[in-house]
Amino acid sequence: MHGLQFARGKFVILMDADLSHHKEKNYDIVTGTRYRHGGGVYGWDLKRRLISCGANYLAQTLLRPRASDLTGSFRLYRKEVLQTLIKEVASKGYSFQMELMCRASVKDYTIGEVGITFVDRVYGESKLGGQEIFQYVGALYRLFTSI
Repeated sequence: MHGLQFARGKFVILMDADLSHHKEKNYDIVTGTRYRHGGGVYGWDLKRRLISCGANYLAQTLLRPRASDLTGSFRLYRKEVLQTLIKEVASKGYSFQMELMCRASVKDYTIGEVGITFVDRVYGESKLGGQEIFQYVGALYRLFTSI
């Protein structure tokens, strides 16, 4: 997030840097979703799909955010909204995106969703493993008890 301090425009977009993603109205945040409005995922095996869907389902049930894809990272933020949210976020890794959206929901920022097609990474390897899953569950608990 070091680069945020150098952003000059009114909006800031966050996305994976490994070419996994292939963008309305006057929302504070527009988030790409793999799970609604024509979105989809290609190149994932059944295990990865189940982990992603399960993680989102659990977060939806516990946290009640106003976004269908909490673990995705293709988002457009109003710069001042992201600057405000980032000051409050404690999570790292996969749960960072989830916490941003949960805090945005609590602050009543307007959130729009756009379907995206996620294609498995072109470069590098997934960092998803036992440690990330453990951290995610811990972040869910922390957010559930604090937001």
